[in-house]
Amino acid sequence: MIIRKHLSRRTLLRGSAAAVALPFLDAMRPAFAGPARTKPQNRTRLAVVYVPNGIVMKYWTPNETGADTESRILRPLAPFKGDFMILSGLAQNCGRSLGDGPGDHARAAASYLTGVHPKKTAGADIRNGISFDQIAAQSVGKAHRFASLEFGCEQTGFVGNCDSGYSCAYSNNLSWRSETAPLPPAVNPRLIFERLFAEQEGPMDPSSLAKRRVYTQSILDLTQEDTRRLRGELGPTDQRKLDEYLFAIRDIETRIQDAERETRERGQTDVNLDIEKPAGVPADFAEHARLMFDLMTVAFQADLTRVATIMLGREGSNRTYREIG
Repeated sequence: MIIRKHLSRRTLLRGSAAAVALPFLDAMRPAFAGPARTKPQNRTRLAVVYVPNGIVMKYWTPNETGADTESRILRPLAPFKGDFMILSGLAQNCGRSLGDGPGDHARAAASYLTGVHPKKTAGADIRNGISFDQIAAQSVGKAHRFASLEFGCEQTGFVGNCDSGYSCAYSNNLSWRSETAPLPPAVNPRLIFERLFAEQEGPMDPSSLAKRRVYTQSILDLTQEDTRRLRGELGPTDQRKLDEYLFAIRDIETRIQDAERETRERGQTDVNLDIEKPAGVPADFAEHARLMFDLMTVAFQADLTRVATIMLGREGSNRTYREIG
């Protein structure tokens, strides 16, 4: 007899104003499925990480081709070198001036995923191209809660001329839904966290959200009863997988709360931008970046999206990295 209960792939842990998506569990495979249907599915994902102009390429690019080559910057990845490839010769010619004069920073970001030479304008008549992450999102995004997610580590709310006559829209964005519609990256980990895990039937009630923040109530606390019930229905392997996943969410949430508390206590100002740093954004850049990567990871793990981009800094940034000494 086969008595195993089939768990829906769309199962959520529910609570008051919270709905936590789950990673793929063995219990989500149909109970009566044959071997071919119960094999792990190949869930291809696309993640693009962008660092602004300023990379010293001689330290990144290996001196030779082949499996045994290495470079100083890539040395920490040595244990995984059998799992990835390093590709050279992929410069975007459309990022060059092509008769338009200065503006390399703006063109670098604008052409990176589009392959298009952007129109030189600081006005509203911007024109670029559709970025390839959005082409992928159009293909696979309908099956997921978010067609794509755009992350960033630096405020990009600037308008007008950001680089030698090029609009700030070019310097600030990687993803373009259309030739004239960029998709700004989200930079506040708290807002991203709420977007991923707050109640999914609609926006969270502002008063409930404010109350939960005041009492530092965890999203996992809100879903405790549902979690306990589900855990009792799972086998040992799934229970371990669920525990690891929920631990990762709790860790992210705790780190965001620490950043919010630090912001309140210090009244921290971003020395690079001379503007108030929003609550939820860590003062330390490295921690901010780690939070963004972890949020992207759990979004992939719960299959909330298959496509994500991270812009570690906007083009033309004047950020300093004091934490490296």
